[in-house]
Amino acid sequence: MSGHNKWAKIKRKKGVNDAKRGRIFTRFIKEMTIAARNGGGNPTGNPRLRLAIEKAQAANMPAENIKRAIQRGTGELPGISYEEVTYEGFGPGGVAIMIESVTDNTNRTVAEVRHLLEKYGGKLGAANSVSRLFHRKGMMTIARESFNEDDVMGIALEAGADDMRTDEDSYQIITSPESFEAVRKALDTKGIKPEEAEVQLLPENTIHLEGKEAEQILKLMESLEDHDDIQHVYANFDIDERIMATFNAE
Repeated sequence: MSGHNKWAKIKRKKGVNDAKRGRIFTRFIKEMTIAARNGGGNPTGNPRLRLAIEKAQAANMPAENIKRAIQRGTGELPGISYEEVTYEGFGPGGVAIMIESVTDNTNRTVAEVRHLLEKYGGKLGAANSVSRLFHRKGMMTIARESFNEDDVMGIALEAGADDMRTDEDSYQIITSPESFEAVRKALDTKGIKPEEAEVQLLPENTIHLEGKEAEQILKLMESLEDHDDIQHVYANFDIDERIMATFNAE
């Protein structure tokens, strides 16, 4: 399993930490605003906006907040001017990291990202220093206990999925960005609701970490995810389940 998927699994087991820190609504508002700005305010014709709205609704964001975020994106309401910026860097052990942000102050954000990377044994890289190690793919995570493996695989592959992987408690369906919506719709039609579904960056290969470096990468990932301007963090680390369990318990 890729580093990002392991990290997503850790977050699920630790609980919705972003919500406890009051950051998740801000993250969704930024995503909806950017999505509406780039693709229009109608979710029917804007898959990115539709997915962002669904996530916001799942987190119980008030409908009025969702409406205002979209209207700021379309220009119907005044709002902050956000910019999407992707940073590339290296973590402990040479792990490659891709950091996607939405910010109203790029100077502030890059300085804070650099600080966090250096604090946990990493460094900020130049543009294109690690991006070649990742591919943009659709990823859907489905609870294994709720659905039959053959049924899920058959529906997903028929709808255009590239692959399906299985671990002890979930299925991961992988698609191209272009077929993501078709596969998601096919699953939904059959009553199969993914726990997570989004287009993300998946690493080509992984770097195994142990000991201090494994602990550092997990702390770095958590610190980056907690930053107000950062929307997504992807990395190509691999760590033992024992260390994962220790971190989950903290």
